[in-house]
Amino acid sequence: MNICVIGSGYVGLVTGACFADFGVNVTCVDIDEKKIEGLNNGIMPIYEPGLATIVEKNHKQGRLTFTTNIETAIKDSLVIFIAVGTPYTDNGKADLSYVDEVAKDIGKYSNSYKVIVTKSTVPPGTGMRLKAIINKAQQDTKHPFDMVSNPEFLREGSAIEDFMRPNRVVVGGTSEQALAIMKDLYRPLYLLDTPFVMTNVETAETIKYASNAFLAMKISFINEVSNLCEKVGADVYYVARGMGLDKRIGPKFLHAGPGYGGSCFPKDTEAFLALAEENDVDFKLVRSTIEANNKQRKLAVEKILSTMGSPDGKLVAIAGLAFKPNTDDMRYAPSIDIINALQDMGARIRAYDPVAMEESKKVIRDVEYVDNAYDLAKGADALVVVTEWNQFRNMDLKKIKDLMNEPVLIDLRNVYAPESTRELGFKYASTGRL
Repeated sequence: MNICVIGSGYVGLVTGACFADFGVNVTCVDIDEKKIEGLNNGIMPIYEPGLATIVEKNHKQGRLTFTTNIETAIKDSLVIFIAVGTPYTDNGKADLSYVDEVAKDIGKYSNSYKVIVTKSTVPPGTGMRLKAIINKAQQDTKHPFDMVSNPEFLREGSAIEDFMRPNRVVVGGTSEQALAIMKDLYRPLYLLDTPFVMTNVETAETIKYASNAFLAMKISFINEVSNLCEKVGADVYYVARGMGLDKRIGPKFLHAGPGYGGSCFPKDTEAFLALAEENDVDFKLVRSTIEANNKQRKLAVEKILSTMGSPDGKLVAIAGLAFKPNTDDMRYAPSIDIINALQDMGARIRAYDPVAMEESKKVIRDVEYVDNAYDLAKGADALVVVTEWNQFRNMDLKKIKDLMNEPVLIDLRNVYAPESTRELGFKYASTGRL
């Protein structure tokens, strides 16, 4: 089977590479000539553990190709995945302009029956919208096609594992022919007894938004709990552990911190809320989730100030820039708001992140970058842990303390044990811990 994936960003590249590893012939398409040239030369546009190895192997074996020629890719493929960005607009709605453009190209260049699959996160009703666009864009000869929704559930930093061993695969469609083709594509996962949710397009589209909104809500909830813990003398670590052992709740996404970021939760919660408002549904929980997340970043800055005092003229060391470990993604990362706020108050910023420093240079100004955690600590008046990379869990804190100008450690991710850290002589603050 020949398939093409239009959009070679995070979702598209992982999807294409993993399908190629299943033995499918995959063409990844992108309008960014520099990105395609890089991929053809083994240069990854993103950092994702294990992705480069899978891309290199399947590219060498001829199952995975990269091109800017969307016409040929569409004509040569039975299944076409749409995996372009859907950022949110000023009013919170998903921007579907890139998806619409792809639909026009599919209509223009189709030459036979196609299965059109949306991998991009899109609001319910988009499948019908794209069907109309494709029909309109088709020329004199009308070629048959079917629309399918197959939302992605890839965690940055664990995307290969999530694709190869997913919790579930969601496929929305009404055509038996299209569903049979999708089952054939995912046959290796059927052999692993992966749960499949087969439904209609609108339901599949909604599953994606509902899932991300619920996970974001868990993060905001535990952050709100951590704020209460600080007031009443409770320890959020044990609160979260006690909650998570209840199988109805589970331990995932119950880690207090400076708030969620990344490519999905911020835009998808906003888009889900906008969708609800369009349909006269007062979605209070999602609105509160967004408000709590925005507030949590401000509280993180307040915590830094209450621990170190005025940052004016002081050197603040930022440990971690990416929104989470094992990625270089800086989209809506808490570090951006925290650094900007400290700089506005006169702080000098030094930063270190294992992989995200080049990406951070595109969105943060006037930052001194260093190559390791110990250079980060030299002469610093405060050290702030913003991203919980494993490298930061294993730092020699005694050495860190000796290198710093002032032994002030603000642990926004609760990486360290409060009591032992204070025993080393640090002025220590955490998120919701004693």
